[in-house]
Amino acid sequence: MSLALDATAQDLLFREAQTANTFTDEPVTDEQIQAIYDLVKFGPTAFNQSPLRITLVRSQEARQRLVAHAMGANGPKTLSAPLTAILSVDLEFHEKLPQLFPHAPGIKDAFFSAAATRETAGTQNATLQAGYFIVGVRAAGLAAGPMTGFDFTGIDKEFFGDGKQKSFLVINIGKPGTDAFFPRSPRLTFDEAVTAV
Repeated sequence: MSLALDATAQDLLFREAQTANTFTDEPVTDEQIQAIYDLVKFGPTAFNQSPLRITLVRSQEARQRLVAHAMGANGPKTLSAPLTAILSVDLEFHEKLPQLFPHAPGIKDAFFSAAATRETAGTQNATLQAGYFIVGVRAAGLAAGPMTGFDFTGIDKEFFGDGKQKSFLVINIGKPGTDAFFPRSPRLTFDEAVTAV
């Protein structure tokens, strides 16, 4: 069975796309990032929560603050990338639900008055949005290098001192550089990953 998306687009987004480990020095513009966001914001989240927040790390000063919390090779990779994004969950996303889910404004208090509930739901849905964001970066003809090898508690203190955001992923973004990709690792087959009941 063929997909509605043509093979070239499938290759761009999935089959030929890989995590980049090196980048050229070609800048990633604000216009590119806005185009990415304006596309991926339409990806679904529960109750249209949209809890993902993206912090763009552009200045050398901010980059140094970030890599102080990096593990191993993630520091040098981040220093060499033209743009880095910190992805975090807005722990007070519920405040925007009357705007984002206007046909049921009462869910803000009915479902999300407890901080622990907000953190669980927000983290689930922000993680979902992170996947959309990576695909959006690829749709822009750029490469993404997502990393979890960071001290996220340290990042939160460094960048989000008010405790209202909780980081969970750092992504380097740009055009892939020399020897950017490791050999592609195997994937599970359909039969290994999918069952019917």
